[in-house]
Amino acid sequence: MPEMKRPGAPPGFEPPELDTDPNRSITPKEMPSVVVEPQLPLTPPPAASQRLRPPPAAPPVPPPSEPGAERRAPLPPGYSGPDRRSTGTASYAGLERRTPVQVAAVPERRVGGTSQRRALEPATPPPSHRFWPQQPRTLEECGLTVSMVEELILKAIFFAGEMRGMDIANRLKLPTQLVDEIIEGLRRQKYLDIRGGGASGVGKSTMIYQLTSYATDMLRQILDRNRYNGPAPVTVQEWVQAVRKQTIRGNRITREQMEDKFSDIIIRDYIFDGIGPAMNSGRAIFFYGPPGNGKTAICQRMVNCFEGDIFVPHAILIDDFIVRIYDNILHRAIDDEPGQPPYDRRWVRCRRPMVVVGGELTMEMLDLVYSPEVKYYEASFQMKATNGILLIDDFGRQKVSPVDLLNRWIVPLESDTDNITLHTGKKVQVPFDVFAAFSTNLDPSDLVDDAFLRRVRYKLEVQRPDEEQFFQIFEDICHKRGVPYDAAMVEYLIDKHYRATGRVFAACQPRDLLDQVIDMANYLGIPPQLNPVLLDRAVRSYFVRFDRDPAV
Repeated sequence: MPEMKRPGAPPGFEPPELDTDPNRSITPKEMPSVVVEPQLPLTPPPAASQRLRPPPAAPPVPPPSEPGAERRAPLPPGYSGPDRRSTGTASYAGLERRTPVQVAAVPERRVGGTSQRRALEPATPPPSHRFWPQQPRTLEECGLTVSMVEELILKAIFFAGEMRGMDIANRLKLPTQLVDEIIEGLRRQKYLDIRGGGASGVGKSTMIYQLTSYATDMLRQILDRNRYNGPAPVTVQEWVQAVRKQTIRGNRITREQMEDKFSDIIIRDYIFDGIGPAMNSGRAIFFYGPPGNGKTAICQRMVNCFEGDIFVPHAILIDDFIVRIYDNILHRAIDDEPGQPPYDRRWVRCRRPMVVVGGELTMEMLDLVYSPEVKYYEASFQMKATNGILLIDDFGRQKVSPVDLLNRWIVPLESDTDNITLHTGKKVQVPFDVFAAFSTNLDPSDLVDDAFLRRVRYKLEVQRPDEEQFFQIFEDICHKRGVPYDAAMVEYLIDKHYRATGRVFAACQPRDLLDQVIDMANYLGIPPQLNPVLLDRAVRSYFVRFDRDPAV
């Protein structure tokens, strides 16, 4: 068939380049959606005898109003004819191709593809490309094998005694259809038997399953491998991709957002100026200063500045070994919102975690914890803190020496990767996407060296409050505790027990002293209040134990 030329195109007119297949003919339903340059002059349509006939596959259209004209739909104003570069016939393009094709949308589709590719890089993903685990439809999409799911089902029924089909699917966090197919296979192998049906509902999900005697030997072998009884794991590759898309690096936290999150404590402006850039970088920060001045309280409120939520897997699979990550104590789960799209229930939607470790920290806790009894792993503290904050409080008071601890952190802080060791001796590299915060009240010169300070880019000294700030903290604590605030009594406290003795202020002292005042008032059967008798008793009880320096 000879190539057909476009009739009536004005001189110099070039048709817009659509992001579609050039070999596909445009159907009459797509014609009105083509946009041309409005400023170009349009030539009148040619005579009816010169018009081209529509493609054979085009649907019939109503006849024109003028007698003798060709039986085809009138062209819309400004339309210069379809692109006849293809010699094939038009075919029905489906429901999606009925959507109008706008020329202006072509660059948007190209930009979207670029953003989606960049979202896989270790950078802050755009909001439109946030990680959302799609609900799997097959075992291949789950990244699991039939034998692994069979083992999880047999262990779940073994530890429970008997289970309904729906309860098994809920325990494994897998779609009911997938679990029903695996259960049916176990029944054909004589490993499961049906004890009865439920009181309500129909189908396999309401049937009650129990183990048969044929499953005894198989179950013994399964329990020898591991005794993990919980949701099905996700692959380590999926988890790594999720960590990169949910990275804590490169945030955009403003001073206004921080003031709102820190509104319940009294801190100075230099604190905001110090921790704000550090949180935006997502890198490590080192707090130092005298004890009792809010270093831990500041870190606890920093995690609230990172808005949004993340998905944390119940467990991951590394070389056929199960590593449990989700911790219902450290991770704060979020309830599902009405109308939200479904997602893979092997993931838990949570707030960004904050993991705090103190003097109990040992070197073993920084690696995978393997239990010979249950034969699966518990994730390390830094893995549970992934995409969140890890606070090493009271740094320098751990059982392990500060030098050994710092040497363990040097490589992760610089390369954003950590090496974990399996009990078999194999090392596995995992992402270290953690905002690490070190806090100490010891002399930093006795703890850290230049190599460590170079990798911890932000350092912040948390200073003692002055007298004006001490008044503000005392007033704020009184309002929180429901005790009438009396500035004259605070002046009495400062004049008698601070100026006269040379005692220095600490941010925790108003809270601690007021709590003792409340306890003594309740003991005496009087309303809690600030008076000289209660304040003197509180000071005498509070400072005797801790005042070891004569100058304090």
